[in-house]
Amino acid sequence: MKLLYTLIPLAPLLAAIVTGLFGRRIGRDNAHRVTIAGVAFSLLLSVYAFFHVVVGEAAPFNETLYTWLVSGNIKFEIGFLVDNLTVMMLLVVNFVSLMVHIYTIGYMHDDDGYQRFFSYISLFTFSMLMLVMSNNFLQLFFGWEAVGTVSYLLIGFYYKKETAIFANMKAFLVNRVGDFGFVLGIAGIVMYTNSLAYTDAFAAAPGLVGQTINIVGSSEWDVLTVLCILLFIGAMGKSAQAPLHVWLPDSMEGPTPISALIHAATMVTAGIFMVSRMSPLFELSETALSFILIIGAFTAFFMGLIGMVQNDIKRVIAYSTLSQLGYMTVALGVSAYSAAMFHLMTHAFFKALLFLAAGSVIIAMHHEQDIRKMGGLRKIMPTTYWTSLIGSLALIGFPAFSGFYSKDIIIEAVHASSIPGAHIAYWAVLGGVFVTAFYSFRLFFLVFHGKTRMDKHTEEHAKESPKVVTVPLILLAIPSLIIGALTVTAVVYGDYFKDVIYVAPEHAVLEQLGEEYHGPLQFIIHAFNAPAVYIAAVGVATAFLFYILAPSIPTFLDSKLGFLRRILDNKYGFDDFNQAVFARGSVALGRQLWQKGDIKVIDGALVNGAANSVGWLAGISRNIQSGMLFHYAFAMILGLLAMLTWFLFV
Repeated sequence: MKLLYTLIPLAPLLAAIVTGLFGRRIGRDNAHRVTIAGVAFSLLLSVYAFFHVVVGEAAPFNETLYTWLVSGNIKFEIGFLVDNLTVMMLLVVNFVSLMVHIYTIGYMHDDDGYQRFFSYISLFTFSMLMLVMSNNFLQLFFGWEAVGTVSYLLIGFYYKKETAIFANMKAFLVNRVGDFGFVLGIAGIVMYTNSLAYTDAFAAAPGLVGQTINIVGSSEWDVLTVLCILLFIGAMGKSAQAPLHVWLPDSMEGPTPISALIHAATMVTAGIFMVSRMSPLFELSETALSFILIIGAFTAFFMGLIGMVQNDIKRVIAYSTLSQLGYMTVALGVSAYSAAMFHLMTHAFFKALLFLAAGSVIIAMHHEQDIRKMGGLRKIMPTTYWTSLIGSLALIGFPAFSGFYSKDIIIEAVHASSIPGAHIAYWAVLGGVFVTAFYSFRLFFLVFHGKTRMDKHTEEHAKESPKVVTVPLILLAIPSLIIGALTVTAVVYGDYFKDVIYVAPEHAVLEQLGEEYHGPLQFIIHAFNAPAVYIAAVGVATAFLFYILAPSIPTFLDSKLGFLRRILDNKYGFDDFNQAVFARGSVALGRQLWQKGDIKVIDGALVNGAANSVGWLAGISRNIQSGMLFHYAFAMILGLLAMLTWFLFV
């Protein structure tokens, strides 16, 4: 099995190398054939691995492929850990990536960077696969940084577009903030466990309970709390949790296929996966769990509110991603790791579907992305319409759709939790249900229903996208509809994550909920006794009222509540604060260091100062060399007197 597991990430990597280095030589068609074949082969191997590990109940594979170097007792190794958690991620990442690869043929058909784009997305897939298959912190960090680097290339793919360059630099810098915390956390684990291997860290973790560390002043901090929060800061960057969320909406400057890949199954889910993998550490610090819970609740509700006022079709979905990542993070905070991973899986399918459907609309609208200039596309684009409806219903948690199960479980888990902050988080995620339903169907109604608001030329030429675009939509719509019902029993309430994810007995909220679980159908019936379904219905009804029945209401509310609209349009001032304090502050600091450090100290005092001193000394010495005999005699007498004085008194 070692060879098979090795081929899973290597297939996309080889395809990326071939396409990247020889793209012009092999041509556009062969470029997408090679990369699609690489990802498809990886998916087939992942399916085999799934059946081998899950169905065949094989023991987890945890082996080192090779040792890179050894420093003292610490080994820097490349190795794989393949268990139930890994194979779930392999299937999700490869399936969504394959759909994106196929979709890209149609979406990027006329783009000059065709081969380059395919090389990038294949490399992106390789990076994510290395991350989820790692069995040690070194390889985890490699995959972590690799997805960040390739996302920089993809977000700034249109490198002649200033907004794209700004967006990719913003994503790169914000992620570096999170990664700084992440690498400190890894360093702390190595310091206390003397190993980079997961198994060693997990085995040593109980021995760290009660230990403290002095960081600043005389205050003592709990070691495990510090390590877990530092690791989670890395997750905040990758999984876009406030205040490190600001890069993700701007990443919409990249082509739509990469928006789907980044936001659905790869980069933004890395933090959720990492915390779930590190559950044996996080379970030992309730303070860290509470911190995670509050951050997730804030992100889930307040980032969703911004989505209510966005008019760019991709940015609405981007803020939806922020909100749903907040739900996953909340689940992590209440130790419902299985629910977080379950929502990660269902979200990957319906969010990729929504992004690719948005791209289909953008193609039909000749790359117009303002939803206020759309409308009435239901009859023109029936396949895109119905798949978008399925994705939207899954997103809002409509009963029986995939998102319904995962979202409802998270809400109930928060309600049952006793972790500090759970009460506040419960109301935040309930409020997020209304917000999600409202902005999802605001988008849906403005794009597909109502009167046509597009210009005459666009209306005359608008048509359904080609099959290479619509087939991936259909294939993603299927799991968006049924995957939740098929897997909820095993993944959340079964033993799918047994011996993979650890939950302390006092935090086992899913075990409590499982006592009342009697199958997917009963789950649906039970949901009507809780408020979430009704809140979502109110959100859809409100959107229908505002944008179909009485479109004058939003204008009236804007006139009365304009200050709230400005707050949301301004994104709570996060971008302005970062720009004023960090960006301009860094520029100002750099200018001061340049003017006072480089010019005055280094150039002025050290470099030019030495030269000027030599010139000054030479000027004085020149006057001594006058050529007059009595001057030389006088100098000799002074020298003789100085020597005599030295011998007599010293």
